[in-house]
This record gives sequence, C-alpha cells and structure tokens, in this order.
Amino acid sequence: MSVIYRTTMVPTKLQLLAAWMPGRTWYRGGQDPDLRKAGGFRLDDPDGEVGIEFMVLTDHSGEQPQTYHVPLTYRGSPLPGAEEGLVGTSEHGVLGTRWVYDATRDPVAVSRIVALLTGNALPQAQAKATPPTCRWRCRSRRRFLSHTDSDFRTTDRPTPTSR
Repeated sequence: MSVIYRTTMVPTKLQLLAAWMPGRTWYRGGQDPDLRKAGGFRLDDPDGEVGIEFMVLTDHSGEQPQTYHVPLTYRGSPLPGAEEGLVGTSEHGVLGTRWVYDATRDPVAVSRIVALLTGNALPQAQAKATPPTCRWRCRSRRRFLSHTDSDFRTTDRPTPTSR
C-alpha cells in the first residue's frame, strides 16, 4: 500500500490542474477554473516509485458545474518521452520535487488500470472526500468490494442462483 503523507504541495494539485485543464480539448469550464475535489481513489505501484491518483473534480467556473475524472501520476524524476503529458511540477513537503503527469500518458498507470479492470488490483481509499460506504461487485472474482473511508475489503458473496 502506498504511503500518503500529510504534508504540503506547492503549487497544490488543484492549482496545477486549474492551470492545465483549460488547455485540454475536453475541458468545458470557464477561463479560470474553480475546482473542488468531489472524490477519487489511488492505485498502488508494485515498485513503490509512482504515485497513481484518480481525482474526481467539479468545476464551478462555467454556467453549469462540470465534473471531470482526472487520473494523475506523481514521479520523483521526469518521465522520458512524456513531455506532452506533463501537468506540472510541485514541491512536496517530504519527497521534494514531484513531476505530475496525465496518467493516461504514464506506462505504470496504464498497466495498473489494466490490472484494476481485470480484477488484479484494488483501488485504495483516499481521505474524507469519498462517500462513507459504497459497494460494487467484482465480477471476475464473484466478490463484493466494501469501501469505507479507511480501507477496502473483499467479502465473499454467494453466487446468485438462476430461477
């Protein structure tokens, strides 16, 4: 499980994203994004080198609020060949300079997304922005994942019988 530090990032993730998002073709908000975190989750890098975060953000800058799912990675050094995926850099209070990337351009994140979708990785909870309890079925393992604010657990469920 990845280590989540309770520290500062300068600029913050939301500040980096507010500067980066208006240049994306999919962005539908105003010129000065008013981003608020609505939820998200993390995936672990088995090598422990890359932070992988999936943020759900709501932008209140346009006529109507727009919600976005923004996957990010955090690295301790630049990712060669991924300059176009760079969101920006930030100074982490514990880890130093972090290079923040659009996770769709990061091979570690892409491999972990595939692992998640094939039932070979579990999402990790984030702090208070996620709902207190939610459940969904992991079909490939016939299990349910139960999420609380502090963890994810799997519980065996009986297989539904046909009528």
